[in-house]
Amino acid sequence: MKSSNDLRTLLRSVDHKSYPAYKSLGGSWQFPLYTLVIDHVQGDPFASPSALHAEIPLARAGFPGEYYKKDCMRIALQDFLTRQLAKQFEAFNFKAKGSGKSGLLSISRCGQEVLERSACQITADRLIVRFHVGFPAFGRTINAGELEKILFEFLPRCMESSLYFQKLDKQKVQQAVFLAEDQEEIRSLLKQKKLVAFLADGSILPRKSGISELPMKDCVPFASPESMRQTLQLPHRGSITGMAIPQGITLIVGGGYHGKSTLLEAIQSGIYNHIAGDGREYVITDDTAVKLRAEDGRCVRNVDISLFINDLPNGKDTTVFSTEDASGSTSQAAAVMESIEAGARLFLIDEDTSATNFMVRDDFMQQVISRKKEPITPFIERVGDLYKKTGVSTIMVAGSSGAFFYIADHILQMDCYHTRDITASVKALCEQRKAPETQAPHFPEALCLDAPISAGVRSGDAQTAGTLTAQTANAKSAGTRIAGSSGAQSPQIRFHRILPAYRRTEHAHRGGHGNAGRGGASAGKYEHMKVKSSGLESFSLDKETVNVRYLEQLTDNEQVTALAYLLRFGLEQVSDGKKTVQESVQLIMDTLREKGWQAFCSSYVPCGLAVPRAQELFACFNRFRG
Repeated sequence: MKSSNDLRTLLRSVDHKSYPAYKSLGGSWQFPLYTLVIDHVQGDPFASPSALHAEIPLARAGFPGEYYKKDCMRIALQDFLTRQLAKQFEAFNFKAKGSGKSGLLSISRCGQEVLERSACQITADRLIVRFHVGFPAFGRTINAGELEKILFEFLPRCMESSLYFQKLDKQKVQQAVFLAEDQEEIRSLLKQKKLVAFLADGSILPRKSGISELPMKDCVPFASPESMRQTLQLPHRGSITGMAIPQGITLIVGGGYHGKSTLLEAIQSGIYNHIAGDGREYVITDDTAVKLRAEDGRCVRNVDISLFINDLPNGKDTTVFSTEDASGSTSQAAAVMESIEAGARLFLIDEDTSATNFMVRDDFMQQVISRKKEPITPFIERVGDLYKKTGVSTIMVAGSSGAFFYIADHILQMDCYHTRDITASVKALCEQRKAPETQAPHFPEALCLDAPISAGVRSGDAQTAGTLTAQTANAKSAGTRIAGSSGAQSPQIRFHRILPAYRRTEHAHRGGHGNAGRGGASAGKYEHMKVKSSGLESFSLDKETVNVRYLEQLTDNEQVTALAYLLRFGLEQVSDGKKTVQESVQLIMDTLREKGWQAFCSSYVPCGLAVPRAQELFACFNRFRG
């Protein structure tokens, strides 16, 4: 390996040459404290900045081994180091002068959630950090002196101040790591105690504004109702008290602007760990939870929505329902079935973003429009059986219909931002009224599970995305229907959808040698589909756009970019017309866990990827129109 002095010599030799001469700097260079690797050099000073990474032996970094012995602790430490290096980069950003992006120093900008990112990785023997540098130039002429400042002055100071244990605030490092272990303990206790969420007393749930995830100042701290208060024992924090939401059906009600949606949003964000000071550090939710909503216009492909929709006027088969332009009700019905397939054990629903005709039909409407004339079986008539027979719980914000009171196990009222348990008083009122129809007949036994669906694959944790009954598991063919045991009239549900083999078009291959199937077996040189992401809105693979705007639990742009890489790998390397969607997603997530980001990237691993959940990867397969 060449030394840093060799890099300095080479750098000075290209000074004042045309910008492409910077390409000669690519490769590995040994510095006194770390190895610097220049992975990719930008084409000109106005292009995306150059990609670099540094490797530090773990023994030299000096972090105690117990700080990364568990995946949750390792991820928290990586997150902490990324934030530290980002702060250092801010002090030196654009201190080197030049045109375009000259002098830029950047790394992932972490939000309030703790995510596993490509920006910082702790492997068995080294610490790897990936970042971007804008190589300086005047016009398009190399300014080697300014880049020398960055590589030999700014960068070593940033590295030494943020990536070595002896230089950091040891108490803050420990706090970040121990907090993650406490959060993971709460997740474990949720399963043991048959809970779906826990919100610690004193948590700050409201956010600063609609465009800021920082905690709101001077707001009402969360306080649990006495009837749902539990005390948990954590390894480092000790005892902690808060509201424990049991499995089942939980309603959140209350007047407008009293905090219903704020509570639900905190719960849906609880699938992630949060940093100290966020206010939601101890708001922890079942990590398979999926926020459901109507999504007019989305595509649906071969989804069995017959549990909710049957006998369409056009005669369309709803056991293999497909459309390029779903309505609100069909999109939400498809989302329910897709989420079960993705291993969700908890549904989160806000009435405001749901299709009204999918959620409920009152008695008067049923008198006017008889059941025989209505193809939709509303969610209210299925949600009870979804929990009793499949174990899928629901937390729902309701404001317009009291019909859900009759089936709810727990009812929470938000009153001036205070949470009250009003279950007993509401149930007493229910006994004085005629109960509406809240259960539809013929719930399919094929949906019943022998064992709970295991958690979706989280960072560093490979688990089966869905475990169905032996009867269901044997139905591998996309054309196989599974009859319920309750008789011929029971709906027939199929989960094991086959992922079709993806056929790439001519523009995806150099030389125009035509379709090459998923493996790129054309006579031309194979080329990956081009990836482009647009924040939290969408990403595209070549000319196909996948809209992720309504996947509300995506919280970081880097997750969207990572989903594009994972989906591309699935389409190019996994889809063969034989594997189910479950098998495909499981294989992709296992590959990520075992081989890391390199398996999904062409020549080098870029900074700017964050591990998503398996549930969101399922959703992307379901929304890909190609």
